[in-house]
Amino acid sequence: MYTPSPLPRRTLLRGALGLGAAAGLAACGRDSTIARTSGDVTLSLWTHDPGYEDFFAKGVPEADRLTDFRYRLKVTRTGPADLVTKLLAQAVAGRGTPDMVGFEIGSFPRMLRGDISERLLHDLTPDIAAVPGLEDDLLPARTAPYTKDGKLYALDSDTPMVVYYYRDDLFAEYGLPKDTPTWEEFAELGARAYKDHRASMCVVSTAGSDPGQVVQSFQMLLYQRGGAFFDADQKLVLDSAEAEEVLGFLCEGLRSGFVIDISDYYGAAMQTALKSGRVIGLPMAIWYKNYGLVPNVPEQRGKWRVKAMPRFAKGGGTTAALGGTGFGVIKDKSNTRAATEFLLNTWLTHDGQVRRFTETGYLPTRRSVYEDPQLGALKDDFCGGQRLFGLYRDLLSDVPPLHTSPDQSILFDVLAGNLLRAYRGDLSPREALRRSAEEFRDQAGR
Repeated sequence: MYTPSPLPRRTLLRGALGLGAAAGLAACGRDSTIARTSGDVTLSLWTHDPGYEDFFAKGVPEADRLTDFRYRLKVTRTGPADLVTKLLAQAVAGRGTPDMVGFEIGSFPRMLRGDISERLLHDLTPDIAAVPGLEDDLLPARTAPYTKDGKLYALDSDTPMVVYYYRDDLFAEYGLPKDTPTWEEFAELGARAYKDHRASMCVVSTAGSDPGQVVQSFQMLLYQRGGAFFDADQKLVLDSAEAEEVLGFLCEGLRSGFVIDISDYYGAAMQTALKSGRVIGLPMAIWYKNYGLVPNVPEQRGKWRVKAMPRFAKGGGTTAALGGTGFGVIKDKSNTRAATEFLLNTWLTHDGQVRRFTETGYLPTRRSVYEDPQLGALKDDFCGGQRLFGLYRDLLSDVPPLHTSPDQSILFDVLAGNLLRAYRGDLSPREALRRSAEEFRDQAGR
């Protein structure tokens, strides 16, 4: 039997609202009643994405069948950063917190500060352990971002592998091979393609107003190469040989034309570059097809293909991961058990993970689901009828874990500026990384 543990009516939460001082956190249960164990329940769900709202709404009948509850959803949508701010404010006020929350992976690190997660979020670890085989089936790379001190506080929506998108027709027209083994050889071909056709085969974002996008361009290749921003203990490990190699690779690519700088991956500048053939390929996460290519160049349906990225000659893997959203449950509320059972019976069942991919394009977070024949048989019309799931299955073992830090936003701010200076040639890659590490430590105080 599930029994919520008591929480003091008022406790201390350091930095809850980013104020740098202790803030009072009222017990989550202040606006709660006795824990529900069955019957009708209305779950309050906060999310930033209507796709998640649709997914969970369609999952209600299955959750009704698999649990002792009959569910209704009350959904609130707001921006990812605003969602966390509002959640923490409501927790401090002691009322108005939701039952279930979708944390975009870039915003979740705020929940890792101090004891926020422990005080506010239900630990899903025992619930996962209670389902035979589930703990071993979940991908550690996608539980790592939402784990602290061995406790799992959210379940990821995706295994967002980074792959290489390319224009199959233009690669053929320009005589570009599609199976180049290393990035270094690929960059040589890219320099030739730029010289002969003014076409670039890699992209970096220079959106100074959006540090996250600037950092992502570098982050994808860094993690593929085997580098990282933080280790499992939240220690900064940015200033490394792998990071210097990757940043130098991108800087050289900008000089040769292999890499093109675009203000952002989604707006008018990118659309123009795609439509004009100035960009004929780029590394990006698997969700970029639906959110970047299809909206910007629907007329290019059938011309794009997906393949694994080339490897770096000195080591690393074939992929990285970028993005994700972790859904967590607020602890010590009347609906905590109901929300936990709803999450597990929509988000983590085999059928739920299959449906999530077919409806949203987000990859399963359970290993076993990658063997599903239905997913293996799917053809992607935008990518010329490719059966992409086999590629994703082959890349699965190379997906690296992503460890974060409550001070991640500080790193992104300082690193983005120094990346742009390196791209312009104002700083060497070594100096850009050294300065970023120093500035982070000065501001984060560690």
